[in-house]
Amino acid sequence: MRYCNAFGGAALFGLGLLSGLSGAFALDARTLDKNATPTEAFRLGFNAYKQGDKTTAIEALTYAAEKGHAAAQWKLGRMYAEGDGLAKDDMKAFEMFSEIADGHADDNPAGSSARFVANAFVELGSYYREGIPNSAIKPDFGRARQMYAYAASYFGDPEAQLNLARMYYEGEGGDPDPRQAVRWAKLAATKGNVRAQALLGHMLFEGEGVGREPVLGLMYLNVARDRSQGDDPWIQRLQEQAFSVATETERRTALALSDDWMAKHGGRDQAAAQ
Repeated sequence: MRYCNAFGGAALFGLGLLSGLSGAFALDARTLDKNATPTEAFRLGFNAYKQGDKTTAIEALTYAAEKGHAAAQWKLGRMYAEGDGLAKDDMKAFEMFSEIADGHADDNPAGSSARFVANAFVELGSYYREGIPNSAIKPDFGRARQMYAYAASYFGDPEAQLNLARMYYEGEGGDPDPRQAVRWAKLAATKGNVRAQALLGHMLFEGEGVGREPVLGLMYLNVARDRSQGDDPWIQRLQEQAFSVATETERRTALALSDDWMAKHGGRDQAAAQ
């Protein structure tokens, strides 16, 4: 299913996905010309970005992006979105992510470009969810749900799965659907997405969309609280609410299970480590 006309959330750099690109390169800033391949230009841009030379990085990434290189398009989109070496411009970021969605929606979900393409759909979903001030992009929950759903299902992206779960849970873009919320939250939670673990834990503890499992629910909430290190008020609130009403036996059992989980997984974000 190709997503055409897309006009109608953690940087991937540093996750190790591109660590093999920082060695010797065939190009430098003086040899970037019309004979360079998109991959060569992207490698030059990536290396220049790592070295803090954003002028060369932008030149090389733009060259590669204009030739349809998904990773280069994604990185430029992130730079526009964050004002990183380029003037912050959400509309330009939206356009760049749209080019990725239009040109790479059918890329191999296990291929080298998959993370970039999936994240582009997530970024588009967030833009449609919030809208872009002073532009034609208005809040559109239905369109946002479509973007998240594509990345969640075709690419199996955990951030998309979490966002889709929350939209089903809140009833954004349609009626609330707790069963679908549980389904997508569980998929993301098993990949280590910490906010998905909190949402799944809350729904299991309360019995929303699934049979009530207070011990398992509180375990997930404990894990999410510990992994977020108290920096996420939403997670902390959900965990404290459940802990305050749980029985002493439920608390002790859930704490033992969450300690076992943390010991086994080391608290790391599995989704980011894959």
